[in-house]
Amino acid sequence: MVLEVCIFLVWLAILSLAADRFVYGAAALAQNMGISPMIIGLTIVAMGSSAPEIIVSATASFNGNIDTAVGNAIGSNITNIALVLGLTALLKPLIIASSTLKREMPVLLLVSLLATYMLSDLILSRFEGSILIILFFMVIAALVWLSFNLEKNDPLIAETESEIPSNVPNSKAVIWLIVGLILLPLSASYMVDSAVIIAKALGLSDLVIGLTIIAIGTSLPELAASIAGVLKNEDDMALGNIIGSNIFNVLAVMAMPGLIAPGAIDANAAQRDVYIMLGLNFLLILLCFNFRGVRRINRLEGLMLISCFIAYQFLLFG
Repeated sequence: MVLEVCIFLVWLAILSLAADRFVYGAAALAQNMGISPMIIGLTIVAMGSSAPEIIVSATASFNGNIDTAVGNAIGSNITNIALVLGLTALLKPLIIASSTLKREMPVLLLVSLLATYMLSDLILSRFEGSILIILFFMVIAALVWLSFNLEKNDPLIAETESEIPSNVPNSKAVIWLIVGLILLPLSASYMVDSAVIIAKALGLSDLVIGLTIIAIGTSLPELAASIAGVLKNEDDMALGNIIGSNIFNVLAVMAMPGLIAPGAIDANAAQRDVYIMLGLNFLLILLCFNFRGVRRINRLEGLMLISCFIAYQFLLFG
């Protein structure tokens, strides 16, 4: 048991590193090709933060663990809002000024409502998985369009450009891209195997292991990115990482079990967990929207989010 936990943690660290290097290589290569930093930030960098969840979900689906894959998608979104955003706001209150983020939040709510509807019959079909992945590519296209139509004074522009690697040789960018592509599926496979062994030893269901151990593990890149963002006073970027990751989790991560291993899902996912995810999305919008302009997520609200996360863990294990 101790050995499996160590194996899980080692491969989780490798997974996080692989995702970071994959994004670094892809973003640097795109920069060298003359692609707008804003397009890179809203697409490649945003997708990169969800890369661990996508690969882990696909791996679990190939192994026949559909509930682990679905749990990973739902649990990562719950973790991103309740734990990652909560800890980030507790460390330093976030000032939300970007109009871009305010346009993305309703999109997150809409795709979450769609996921809730799709899971309501306790079956995730290949047709539903296809719909989700098509919407994923449509959202990517919409983000590219949005990058050309941003308000010039949107603070997200400067914050995004500062995160894009520059002056990286193509050879170095390609090497890191290939390293990431190799290590992502390899580390995900070993991590899922260890997680399943740990879950069985603890008597946990496939769904709960996806909602907790795997979801928290694959959300670590978002936590690191958000904390790094607020420490550099890039509050909109910190929140943008969470919103973008959650949109991609619903569309791309949840699409994997539908496309690869369609079938029945654990009733708890559809009757409990997806509604908690939906409720946290509503809460996020309430915390972030201020029709008079700038809005702040303060430490008290961050503590409230963390309390929600702890209460959810008691619900799962109680």
